[in-house]
Amino acid sequence: MANYSKVSVAQDARTELHDKLSLTGAEVSINNLPAGAGVPFIHFHKNNEEIYVVLAGKGNAVIDGEGVELTAGDWIRISPAGKRQFFAAEDSPISFACIQVKENSLEGYTMDDAVVQN
Repeated sequence: MANYSKVSVAQDARTELHDKLSLTGAEVSINNLPAGAGVPFIHFHKNNEEIYVVLAGKGNAVIDGEGVELTAGDWIRISPAGKRQFFAAEDSPISFACIQVKENSLEGYTMDDAVVQN
């Protein structure tokens, strides 16, 4: 059995990678909204924070009623309780990835968690 999983993602409106990559510690989704479109619902979470990265295009998020402009290269973290909704700009599609993890669950990171072999 290989120690990795690989998948190619199409330009579907939304692709969740949990099952496709057998993820065990996070959920990752890839989202593509055409120009002028928006996610059709406002949501929040009970336990999970979300980290978004804008891969291409531009748009905005409304978080707790506050508008936040987004463009390619932007990263944003939203706490579980933040009520959120995402929109593409009227003149541009937007593609973004969302990484969902349990808030306050990170115990080690980068070199703290690495075992270096020479």
